[in-house]
Amino acid sequence: MAKKRPDELRITDPRALRALAHPARQRLITELFSGEVLTATEAASLVDLTPSATSYHLRALEKWGVVERDTSTDGRERPWRSTATTISILPEAHRAAGRDLSRTSLAKWFVGLDAGLDRLAESLETGDEVGMTSRGRLWVTDAELEVLKEQLHEVFRAHRGRTRRDHPADARPWDVYALVLPAEK
Repeated sequence: MAKKRPDELRITDPRALRALAHPARQRLITELFSGEVLTATEAASLVDLTPSATSYHLRALEKWGVVERDTSTDGRERPWRSTATTISILPEAHRAAGRDLSRTSLAKWFVGLDAGLDRLAESLETGDEVGMTSRGRLWVTDAELEVLKEQLHEVFRAHRGRTRRDHPADARPWDVYALVLPAEK
């Protein structure tokens, strides 16, 4: 039986930002941190790379403690899993990386968001009522902001653990983003 993973992987090293910024690695992180356990071959089909190239990216993520080998059920396959159930890049990593690298890292994360917005617009165009968009401004203290962030994490935790192999029959995957951004003054 696999060891229990910690709840959160906290990235503090600014050098990790560059390693995590690659689009294929972003997708691997998304899949593995949603609870998937995948071989390089299975992951390759998701990131549209060869199993060899995908294995390279998985090993790069392993170097930063983001993924690890899971137990093989038959001794031949070599599955990978996330090292925690969530991943957070802490502000000190962004500060130490500098504005340009931090911005580049964040921009790579938004590629997935942009693709999701395209899928949402397409679904709305065809008459499907799927997804959700919401925007607003809150005036909160720093202490209230910490509570708000924890509440958002709790919503994610309530539904975590479902995978492409293990979910209710009528469930489908959704990419969920939670952003709390400084407002323009």
